[in-house]
Amino acid sequence: MDKHWKKMIAPIVVTVIIVLYFIFFFGILVSLIQDPLVLLPLGIIPALLGAVMIGVCIQRIREIKDGEEDDLSRY
Repeated sequence: MDKHWKKMIAPIVVTVIIVLYFIFFFGILVSLIQDPLVLLPLGIIPALLGAVMIGVCIQRIREIKDGEEDDLSRY
């Protein structure tokens, strides 16, 4: 398990950093833009990108747990 844990750290850290960036980005938008019609689309895009990023991270963790540490070897 220790071998797998080391390979899971990078995807988790990158996902957390990017999701925190999206939250920060949306916070800046909320403070600068007061019009809800403009703010809604600009808020939905980072939320969707964050959700996709979390989904990709979960998929990558499952691959690592299943023994596919090097996913490029399939190609």
